[in-house]
Amino acid sequence: MQTISNYINGQLNPPVSGKYLDNYNPATGMVYSLIPDSDEQDVALAYASAAAAFPSWSKTSVEEKFKIMMRVADLIEEHLEMLAQAESIDNGKPIGLARMMDIPRAASNFRFYAQAITQFSSEAHQMEDSHLNYTLRQPIGVVGCISPWNLPLYLFTWKIAPAIAAGNCVVAKPSEVTPMTAFLLSKICIEAGMPAGVLNIVHGNGPKTGMSIVAHPHIHAISFTGGTKTGAAIAQVAAPMFKKLSLELGGKNPNIIFADCDFDEMIATTLRSSFANQGQICLCGSRIFVEKSIYEKFKTAFIAKVAKMQVGNPLDEQTKMGAIVSKQHFEKILSYIELAKEEGGKILCGGSAVKMEGELEHGWYIQPTVIEGLTYDCRTNQEEIFGPVVTITPFETEEEVLKMANSVSYGLSSSVWTQDLRRAHRMASLIQAGIVWINCWLVRDLRTPFGGIKHSGVGREGGFEALRFFTEPKNVCLKL
Repeated sequence: MQTISNYINGQLNPPVSGKYLDNYNPATGMVYSLIPDSDEQDVALAYASAAAAFPSWSKTSVEEKFKIMMRVADLIEEHLEMLAQAESIDNGKPIGLARMMDIPRAASNFRFYAQAITQFSSEAHQMEDSHLNYTLRQPIGVVGCISPWNLPLYLFTWKIAPAIAAGNCVVAKPSEVTPMTAFLLSKICIEAGMPAGVLNIVHGNGPKTGMSIVAHPHIHAISFTGGTKTGAAIAQVAAPMFKKLSLELGGKNPNIIFADCDFDEMIATTLRSSFANQGQICLCGSRIFVEKSIYEKFKTAFIAKVAKMQVGNPLDEQTKMGAIVSKQHFEKILSYIELAKEEGGKILCGGSAVKMEGELEHGWYIQPTVIEGLTYDCRTNQEEIFGPVVTITPFETEEEVLKMANSVSYGLSSSVWTQDLRRAHRMASLIQAGIVWINCWLVRDLRTPFGGIKHSGVGREGGFEALRFFTEPKNVCLKL
């Protein structure tokens, strides 16, 4: 039984209260570690540490920040196997996915922003011959970063790296459901020589620990990724305090497939975009719209491939579908499958929990599930399920599919499959989403803005957008 510690002022510390939460292994359903049940006392200590470190860190040269952040990236890569194992056990995701995507991306986040800060520039504007205006980009101070459970280290570092690169000090909270790799990152930061107080990691649940960060009067910016309801609760607290907010929230993403697509490539990619990480990626395409002329062909081919997907032990190298992250989420997903049946949906494949044997018998597993026959505006097609569940729906015209695709309250990402270049551009401009992939999915260039519209969030992450969020612009006007 491992006990996780908070990381405050460069040291690993127990929670002030001495209280801990249980941390479950989704594959077995058993408690395997203890998490600090931190409260406002721990957040206050983390803030004090960050505030004390800020004057020095904000004046640290970009060259020195580059060296420290690159050491962190190097150590993440050096400990890749340990981190991948920890992520798989903590989250339930296949070890291969953690090894190929999650951990390498965490290193890339630090490496990218270590380099990006050396290229970050501001504007200057000359007014005829009389005055010169230039913009200073200055760090905010102490900022809060709160990350989700689906891509634990991947998204944790996605927030922390630009914040510290910009010269801020951070009070961060990983999800209490998947805290292990954030704890291991604490040790990596100590080994890398990260100055004490620059990064502080406080473990605990959202209502207590997370909201203590959000409500702290001197933490002036909050970057949050998670559910839309939680994002709304954060905004209610933060907005009256005039904090900067970056909210990356839920999605109900459409995957629009036209008859002229590259069929084989589309099928292979749609399998991934539907069920990668057990469908627990905010970018998964959970609503699949297929042009009517190829609907039956698609259904036959897709179901044949889904039926072959094996749910198994996340630590098995052959596993492509692992465990659902928690019992609560497991039950939520199953409840939506039942709702789909009540709404007239037909289960084409899956639709049930998977009962494993041996040490996995109490784990949380669900078959990859495909449903047809639902109206586009039913609850199953409107509400975020965030699991291995997709619906398939035929369409006849662009206008019809756009109406269905844009009908939800979310607008995070989308995919369009067509060989018609004019149609691709036309659809991309009309789909209500922050990201449109054409003939691909989950291709990420870290330089590009990332985020959604409507209930999918506020603001953008990625590239210089993140560095702009974590800095305040100041205009200086000089008489020449």
